[in-house]
Amino acid sequence: MPRFLLPPAEWQAPEPALTGDEARHLAQVLRVRAGDEVVVFDGGGRRAGARVLAVSRERVALRLGEVESPLPPRPRITLAQAVPKGKTMDAVVRKSVELGVTAIDPLVTRHTVAIPGGGKAEKWRRAAIEACKQCGQDTLPAITETQSLDGWLAGLGNPEPGELRVVASLAPGAMPMREILRKHPDTAAAKLLIGPEGDFSPEETKSALAAGFLPVSLGNIVLRVDTAAMFCLSALRVEYG
Repeated sequence: MPRFLLPPAEWQAPEPALTGDEARHLAQVLRVRAGDEVVVFDGGGRRAGARVLAVSRERVALRLGEVESPLPPRPRITLAQAVPKGKTMDAVVRKSVELGVTAIDPLVTRHTVAIPGGGKAEKWRRAAIEACKQCGQDTLPAITETQSLDGWLAGLGNPEPGELRVVASLAPGAMPMREILRKHPDTAAAKLLIGPEGDFSPEETKSALAAGFLPVSLGNIVLRVDTAAMFCLSALRVEYG
């Protein structure tokens, strides 16, 4: 059944309605008519079946059915990703949504090749919405504007109780991810830091460790940036799921 993002404010309205791109997609692409049924979600974990009451190009009125709020996956995961070349970041966003991330923080590091221009966060948010609609995920991750690694680390503060911080690293002394995760069985929130092509510089790795990140090894094969992110996210989901 087609799924659409209905903003949280609309859920309490006397007559909830889809507007903008969501309404145009429903009306012009899918050609849904009054009486048809769809599924809506709010991006914060709620979803509901809905009956279409009226359709126009810019507004689709709905009557909501029973609202469900499934428990979100644990732990809450923030993916801090050095922005890779080309359209790889789009794929990282989509796959991260499928794996239930809570937030995505794009970063620029010393070895970052492509420096994103303004407006990329909105583009990635649209990709995240499409991924939510396709895979059945009800939680839309918060996606920040691109920032420097140094600035991001400086704004973190100390780890909260139950928070695990890990950085994928090629540096000597990094421990296998499985060992790190099994030493922290009560993890409620995780921050995952993934570097650029060429890894972090030694100074950046040192700064991450000083901010409480534990270096994890992903094995003997050097993985692509997007593969490394999915490897780590999948490991977190398998270990704590």
